[in-house]
Amino acid sequence: MQPATQVNMMTDGVLSRGVFGVSTSGNFSSLCPNGSQWVWEGLGECAQDGRDMASIYLGLLSILCFMVSSLPQYYSSCKTGNMDSALSIWFLLLWLGGDSCNLVGSFLADQLPLQTYTAVYYVIADVMMLALYLYYMTKNRMRQSRMVLHVAGVACVLGFTSSLVHLPGSGAQQEVIPSEFRSRALLSTSDLSAIKAFTPKEIIGFSIGSVSSVLYLCSRLPQMYTNYKRKSTEGVSYFLFALVILGNTTYGLSVLLKNPDEGQGEKSYIIHHLPWLIGSLGTLSLDIIISFQFLIYRKAKEEVGSSHGETAPLIGS
Repeated sequence: MQPATQVNMMTDGVLSRGVFGVSTSGNFSSLCPNGSQWVWEGLGECAQDGRDMASIYLGLLSILCFMVSSLPQYYSSCKTGNMDSALSIWFLLLWLGGDSCNLVGSFLADQLPLQTYTAVYYVIADVMMLALYLYYMTKNRMRQSRMVLHVAGVACVLGFTSSLVHLPGSGAQQEVIPSEFRSRALLSTSDLSAIKAFTPKEIIGFSIGSVSSVLYLCSRLPQMYTNYKRKSTEGVSYFLFALVILGNTTYGLSVLLKNPDEGQGEKSYIIHHLPWLIGSLGTLSLDIIISFQFLIYRKAKEEVGSSHGETAPLIGS
């Protein structure tokens, strides 16, 4: 359905990693020659050519899509009042788990700033969606045992993700590297075909990001089963999935279009971002399948309504 990231800034040859803030101190013209100043000051990134700017614009569009994707579902839930039966609780829980791991993994693995900004909103939107689900579940007076089970599941996921945030080694660090610009801190190598070595911190982030991609892929399966079991998508907003499809597409393109770090080849760059690419582009294919469910069940509903309209006068005569 991605705290501010660690943005690497060069100041007098010393690389400082900020956790919640971006420090753009230093000579902009020397640290980011031919770069866009508003991107440098606003996002902490150095965009020096058209490819970098395309990555920035697509990343911003991705954030916008994800920001508004939840609004149609909120409206549909308030209108129908059946969110607890229309959406699968495991779909929401796995989505939250994937987004939480995505956030922690992006933070630890030094992903692009826009990736982490998007992950922050993911978690906020998921918590709001879960809160709305629990509200309608309580309002509709579902069985107490099921409600306790769902609340316990939410508490377990939130407790697990909160413990991951406090992993050791996530504080501010400093490394001495050459004074030329680096958008993120990765070990440089003269062989562009070689894959850059992962630091211990990046290994943890990469592993959590991999868990995130698995949770993303698994999160769609319960909702697909719920739609199939009900033979209906009533109460589920199609715009939720349509905007998520657009968001995941622009998100994946944003990551792919970004220029690799200096001294890093395309292959190494893809490997370091692989879990996040699988998480976005992999769920894209599953969301397309859910889109077909909307078309199939809507068509079936229209055929039933048309058949009823044709037979009603005959029965009444």
